[in-house]
Amino acid sequence: MKNSQLYSVNDIRETFINYFVEKGHTKIPSSTLVPLTDSSLLFTNSGMVQFKEIFMGNKNPASPRAVSAQRCLRAGGKHNDLENVGFTARHHTFFEMLGNFSFGDYFKEDAISFAWELLTKVFLIDEQRLIVTVYDQDDDAYRLWKTKIGLSDNQIIKIGDNKGSRYASDNFWQMADVGPCGPCSEIFFDHGSHINGGLPGSKNENGDRFVEIWNLVFMQYQRLESGELVKLPNLSVDTGMGLERISAVMQKVNSNFEIDLFRKLTDRVMIRTETKVKSYSHIHPSVRVIADHIRACSFLVLDGVLPSNEGNGYVLRRIIRRALRHGHKLGKKEPFFSLLVQDLSNIMGDHFSELQEKVQLISSCLFEEEQKFNETLSRGIEILENVLKKSRSKKIDGKTIFLLYDTYGFPTDLTADICREKEFTLDLKGFELEMRTQKELARTTNKFKYPQSFDCDDPSTNFVGYDTNFTCGKIISIFQKEKSVTKAIKGDSVMFTLSESCFYAESGGQVGDIGYIESDSAIAKVTDTTKNINDVFLHHAVIEQGEIKVDQIVQARVDLENRNNIKRNHSATHLLHYALREVLGEHVKQKGSLVNGDRTRFDFSHPNVLSNEQIKSVEKIVNYEILDNSPTSVNIMDYLKAIDSGAIGLFGEKYDSNVRVLTIGTSKELCGGTHVERTGDIGFFKIMNETGVSSGVRRIEACTGYKALSFIQETYDTVDKVSKIVNTSSSKLYEKITVLLEKNKKLENYAESVQTKWLFSVQKKLIKDPEIYENINLVSRNIDSVDSKALRSLIDYVKSSIPPVVVVLTTINNDRVNMIVGVSKDISKNYNASKIVSKLALKIGGKGGGRDDLAQAGGNKVNAINEVHQSLKGVLNEFNVEKKSQ
Repeated sequence: MKNSQLYSVNDIRETFINYFVEKGHTKIPSSTLVPLTDSSLLFTNSGMVQFKEIFMGNKNPASPRAVSAQRCLRAGGKHNDLENVGFTARHHTFFEMLGNFSFGDYFKEDAISFAWELLTKVFLIDEQRLIVTVYDQDDDAYRLWKTKIGLSDNQIIKIGDNKGSRYASDNFWQMADVGPCGPCSEIFFDHGSHINGGLPGSKNENGDRFVEIWNLVFMQYQRLESGELVKLPNLSVDTGMGLERISAVMQKVNSNFEIDLFRKLTDRVMIRTETKVKSYSHIHPSVRVIADHIRACSFLVLDGVLPSNEGNGYVLRRIIRRALRHGHKLGKKEPFFSLLVQDLSNIMGDHFSELQEKVQLISSCLFEEEQKFNETLSRGIEILENVLKKSRSKKIDGKTIFLLYDTYGFPTDLTADICREKEFTLDLKGFELEMRTQKELARTTNKFKYPQSFDCDDPSTNFVGYDTNFTCGKIISIFQKEKSVTKAIKGDSVMFTLSESCFYAESGGQVGDIGYIESDSAIAKVTDTTKNINDVFLHHAVIEQGEIKVDQIVQARVDLENRNNIKRNHSATHLLHYALREVLGEHVKQKGSLVNGDRTRFDFSHPNVLSNEQIKSVEKIVNYEILDNSPTSVNIMDYLKAIDSGAIGLFGEKYDSNVRVLTIGTSKELCGGTHVERTGDIGFFKIMNETGVSSGVRRIEACTGYKALSFIQETYDTVDKVSKIVNTSSSKLYEKITVLLEKNKKLENYAESVQTKWLFSVQKKLIKDPEIYENINLVSRNIDSVDSKALRSLIDYVKSSIPPVVVVLTTINNDRVNMIVGVSKDISKNYNASKIVSKLALKIGGKGGGRDDLAQAGGNKVNAINEVHQSLKGVLNEFNVEKKSQ
C-alpha cells in the first residue's frame, strides 16, 4: 500500500475506480460535457447526469452498481463557480467527479461503509480529521455513522432546513422541483486550525479549513407536483467526490492549485505569460484562473463546443475571454492561451488520449478567439478604467455598461470582474433596460408579414404529405391581410387553412411546398406554406381564376418537380452532415440550414476554412452513399431510445416524447422533413461553395441531381473557353496559366524597372530650370502614361528638391484628367494646395480638395489640360490680391 502523500491525481482516480470495481461496480466511461439527453442543462455538472433517466425510472440500468470519473463543468446557470475560480483554494470551472452509484441495489449502510473504508483504509486518511454532516431528519444515517462507523458526536453535524422552506437544505438533495430526491451526508476534511474557516453549518463555513470532499446522496423519495414526498419503490445512491479536492488531501496541500497536476500546469502558464513567483503559495490569482480555464476550454472544444454568441458556445467564449483578460493583467498582450493546449495535452494526455488527438483543432479554435478579442480587450479595458477614474461614486451606470457591450463588444461579465476588483458596483438593472430598449427597437423595425405566432383558432392541420402529393380537403379559413374573410376572388393574395394538407410547411430548415389549390371553378397558386406555433398550416396563395369560399371542398396538389428537388437536397444534407463529422471530427454540429429546390445551405461548427482535400473527401463520402443506393427508413421512436440508438438531434431543440428518426445510408438523425426513398434518387452531389458565417461557424452550399449536373457542365464550359483563349487543353490548363502568370510577373517587374528609370529622368527634367514667380519656383506639366501613385511620387520629389515651390502635374487616363497639386510646407500657409486645386479643377469640369500642402482633383474635359497649366500664375495672383486686401 502506497504512502498517501505519493499519490498522483492519476493514481487517485485509478484507485477509486478499482476499489469500486472490486465491490461489484461496473466502470462506466465519462459522458461528454454537453448532455445529449437533457436540454435543461447546458453542461454536465455532476456524475449523476448521465444516469438521470435511470434514477427517474425511465430507463433500466445495464448494471445495478456503477462507478465513474465524470468530466464536469460549472460555469453557468444554477451551478456557476466562474467568479470564484482562482480566488479560492477549491473552486474550478472544469473538474472531475468521482462517483459510485446504486440503482435499487445497496443503500445507506453500504454507501457509508464503502466511503469510510476507502478514505481511511485505502487512502489512509486520519479519521480524526474527518467530519460528516447529515440531514437533521435522517436518523438512519446518523445512527450508521455513530454505531457502525464509530464516530463521536463531535464528528457528526446535523443540518436542518437552512434555505427558507421545508426540505430546502444543504443536506437534502433534489434533482428538480418534481422527481427523485432525498437526504444526503457530506464528508469534510479538516485542513487544520492554521486555515481560516468554521465548521459546516456555522457562520464561517465558507472558509477553506473544512472542505467537503465527498457527498453521499440517498434517493429515497419522489417529490410530487403537490410538494408531497412519497417513498420510492427502489432506493438508490448517488455519490460525488471531487478528484481535485481529494488529491489536495492526499498530497497534503491546502489548495487544489498546489496538487501535482496544477503545479505542472501553473508552471507552463507562468512560462507562457513570463510571470515569476517565489513559491506556489504566492502564485498570482490570474495564473490560477488561466490554469483552470485552459482545462475548461480545451475539454469543451474536445466535446464539440465552439465559441459562439449563444448557449454553451457563449459560455465557452466567456471563459476564453476571462482567461485572456487575466493574461492581460499579467502584462501578456500577445497570443499565449492557445499555446497552453499542447502543454495541457502533455500533462493530461496520458489519461485523456483524445486530448492528444485534437490538439491542433483546439489550439486553432482558441487562437482565432485570441486574435479577434485582443484588440477589443485592450480598448475596452482602457475605456472602462478611464470611466472608473472619473467616477465620483462607486457605481457604474447601465448606459456605460451597455456602451461597452454594444459599441465596443466588451463582455458584461468582464466589466463586472474588473469593477468587482476595484470595489465598484454595477447598475445591472439599468443595463437590462438599455438591452430591452434596443431589442424593442429591433423588433419594431423588423416585422414579418406572417410570423410563426400568427393567431389562428383553427385546429392543427393533419399533414398527409409523407405519403401523397395530392389530397382533397375543406377550406377551414381564409385570411387576407391577416384578417379572416369568407371568400377570395381573382387577384387576391390570401392564406388558406385546410382540414388536411399534402403541402409541407416550412420547418427544420426545409422550405414550404408550392403548388395549386383548385375547385371546379377556381385556381389558386400556392407560393409558400408555413405553420404557426399550434401547427396550423398556412397556405400562402394568389387566386388566379374564379372564387374560393370557406367550407368549400378543394383539391390540393403539390408541385412535384419542386418537391422532388427539395427531397434530393434534404436527404443530401443529412449525408453531408455525416460526411463532415467523418472528415473533420465529431465537434461538427449543425448550426443552421436552408433546403429548397435549388440547393442546400448547411451551417456547421468548425473553426477553420476547409481545404480542397477536405472538400473532396466530403464529396466522395456523400457520392459513395448515393452510389450504394441504400433504402431510406423512417421510424417513430421514444426520444431517449432514439438518442441511445445513435440518432443525432439539434442541441437545445425541444422534441416531443416520440420523434421521427430518419436513417439514410450511414446517417441517422431526428427529422420531420420529406426525403428520397433511396440514396440513389439523389443522383449526384456537388459542393459549390464553402465560406465563413461567423466565428467558429462555416457554411457549405451544395446542389444535387440536375442542378449539380448543370453546375458541373457550366464549370467545364468555363474551363473549355479559358483553355481555348490560352491555346491549351483543359488537362494542361493549370500548368499553362501558371506559366503565363510567371511570365506576366516578370513583365510587370521589367515594366516597373523601366518606369523607375524613366521616372528618374522625368524627375531631373522637372526640377531643371523651373519658372520663377515672386521668388517661388513653379513647376506645371502634363505627364503622359503614368498612374496616380507615380504622379504623387514626382510631386514629393519636386517639393523636397527645390523649395519653395508650387507644383502642378496632370495626366490623362481613360479619357479623364487626374491632377495633383503640391506646395512645399514653407509656403503652404500663403498658397494653399487645396484652394489652388479647387480653382484649377473648374477648368477641367471637376472638383478637388485635400491638405494645405497636397491636394488632387479629377475632371473629364481633356482638351482643357493646357489651359490648366497656363492658368497657374493667374490663380497665384488671385491669392496675392486676396492677401493684400486683408
